[in-house]
Amino acid sequence: IMHGLHKFLLFQVVACLGQGARGSEIIDGEKAPENSMLYMASVQNKGGHVCGGFLVSEDFVMTAAHCEKDNLTRVVLGTHNIKNVDEGKIRYIEKMYKHESYQDVWTGKDIMLLKLSRKAELNKKLQTTPLPRSEIHLGDNTKCYVAGWGFIKTGGRVVDELRVVDVSVINPRVCREILPPGLPNNVICAGGYKTKKGFCQGDSGGPLVCGGTAVGIVSFNWEKNCSYPHLPNVYTDVSKYLPWIKTILKRSKRSE
Repeated sequence: IMHGLHKFLLFQVVACLGQGARGSEIIDGEKAPENSMLYMASVQNKGGHVCGGFLVSEDFVMTAAHCEKDNLTRVVLGTHNIKNVDEGKIRYIEKMYKHESYQDVWTGKDIMLLKLSRKAELNKKLQTTPLPRSEIHLGDNTKCYVAGWGFIKTGGRVVDELRVVDVSVINPRVCREILPPGLPNNVICAGGYKTKKGFCQGDSGGPLVCGGTAVGIVSFNWEKNCSYPHLPNVYTDVSKYLPWIKTILKRSKRSE
């Protein structure tokens, strides 16, 4: 019975993630200040914005592994407005490094690095974001931020201007108790629980930023529900994958 329940719940999550809603859907947020979050990346395919991401080095953007299915081709960097972007802000994707053990969001390891075809030029409008230096354990109710370019309500449309909202970290034990059985390991729960703030379907790959450090990657929420009555948002815990990240970055440098 439990096996059947797990398969049903997995179908519900993955099906909802695949239903048409694109972009980083920030709920109950506001327009991001112009000189903030300079590491944000719009990850795109030929149709435009698909996922969020964030610049972690001059030639790598981090995002969610489940974004790979959308035939990604390029990223837009160094702007909060993704309408009518000039060519200088575009970098094409040379290679995608999806975590080799990733299967679906419900089994975790929802992390991917995108190697850019040429290095980004860092300046006052574009910066990399720090990653954790070691494994972290966030305290309950730690205030963090998530940002993106997408829907501001269920059934809305992608927006041109980057939006941001603050969310609070939820105790992992509480998160496991209120989400159905099988919550993946190495995740962070923040926002969406007893609040109207958070992300919605399609806000994939964007960073959860706490204390100026990108600690999480938007992974999933529950059943395409953007009103957040009782269930949390789930992020990949970046600090649990530091050895994997370092391996990919070093391997890429050796091949240059």
